[in-house]
Amino acid sequence: MRTLKKILLLLLLLLIVLVGGFLALSHQPAIGAGNPPAAASFSPQQIEKGRLLAAMGDCAVCHTAPGGQTNAGGLPIASPFGTIYSTNITPDVDTGIGRWTYEAFARAMRHGVDREGKYLYPAFPYTAFTHVKDEDLQALYAFLMSEPAVKFDPPETSLKFPFNLRPGLAAWNWLFLKRGPLPDDSSMPPEWNRGAYLAEGLGHCSACHTPRNQFGAEKTGEHHFAGTTLDGWSVPALTSATPAPLPWTADDLYQYFKFGFSPRHGSAAGPMAPVIHGLSQQSDADLKALASYVMSYKKDTADPGDAQAFVASKFEKSKFALDHEGYRLFEGACASCHSDASDIKDSLFGVRPQWVLSTKVYADSPNNAALVVLNGIQSAPTPQTGTMPAFRHNLSDAQIATLLNTMREQAGLKPWNNLPDQVAKLRKDTQPGPTVRAH
Repeated sequence: MRTLKKILLLLLLLLIVLVGGFLALSHQPAIGAGNPPAAASFSPQQIEKGRLLAAMGDCAVCHTAPGGQTNAGGLPIASPFGTIYSTNITPDVDTGIGRWTYEAFARAMRHGVDREGKYLYPAFPYTAFTHVKDEDLQALYAFLMSEPAVKFDPPETSLKFPFNLRPGLAAWNWLFLKRGPLPDDSSMPPEWNRGAYLAEGLGHCSACHTPRNQFGAEKTGEHHFAGTTLDGWSVPALTSATPAPLPWTADDLYQYFKFGFSPRHGSAAGPMAPVIHGLSQQSDADLKALASYVMSYKKDTADPGDAQAFVASKFEKSKFALDHEGYRLFEGACASCHSDASDIKDSLFGVRPQWVLSTKVYADSPNNAALVVLNGIQSAPTPQTGTMPAFRHNLSDAQIATLLNTMREQAGLKPWNNLPDQVAKLRKDTQPGPTVRAH
């Protein structure tokens, strides 16, 4: 019995030593508060560069709540571990980052630790931002500190045990955070290396286009850019595994990044629409570099195909009688914008994509097609694209299912199974929620 007690005592002491050692190693000191830097301390050129970098990084997309002021935080971000609320990154001294020195800002961006020494959840993609160069981080800091201060306390993130123990994120970082700049690949041209820097750094493309493991970290190797799901949307692969009916070309990608629309593939929607809003502000050289990098994940020998010949092949004959309900629904709700357009045209509706070229129609999941019909495109990614009305109040679940499966079958595909039930679920899951207003 005495021996057992000694063993238990030794194990307890060992556990205390291990926990104490872990807490000591994971401890991050607070960085002293500074006075908000005056906007005049930054050059106009540096602030403008930072503005473009903030657009590339989609800062406002995640740090602005519905109905709230830009970058004031409060956007709820769903995760497998609970809801995380984005923070206020305006230069307000009480509720924002107005007291953050550049040192504190850089630590958060590169190491995922805030000014007070608290670990940040990797819903904030510091795993990508860690690769950003000093001069770009300094410009981004200049821009954010030059923006209007907004006094707003976002809801506090409060996850369940054990995910509420932030020091545990130190272990997560040891496993999954690859700190530091990305080295250039000497075997690739400068344009490709520039695209890699943009995509893997501030652009953090893999944060949405790469599946994650059970710990919430992006998978690596063959899984990079392999596609995943996000807020009910199917995020397509950036590899050749995309369900797009025609292969993407570098020019297709450039047009998509620039205008939010590719005549051979359709329009940006859902979570991609605000990303395009940021990308469209970048230089042509950077967009072409980004396209070059993404194209390296696709088969460069793929025949791009003739888009119009492809479209014609799908409409050689009608699959149904002309008075079929699906055709009638299409004529009433869709045909005015999606019947015969083949390029960006001047119209009240912006672009008018040919639906038979849309990746959404060919995907294994009906979610993207159904969500676009239910919710439309309420905010144009660029002035050229225009918007699309929502049909959630005009069409029933059964009508939307009939419409979409008619389009699927006309394109030569099998109908999606149990589609009315899935449309009903998506309708419920995407009901407009309450807004959070800053002041």
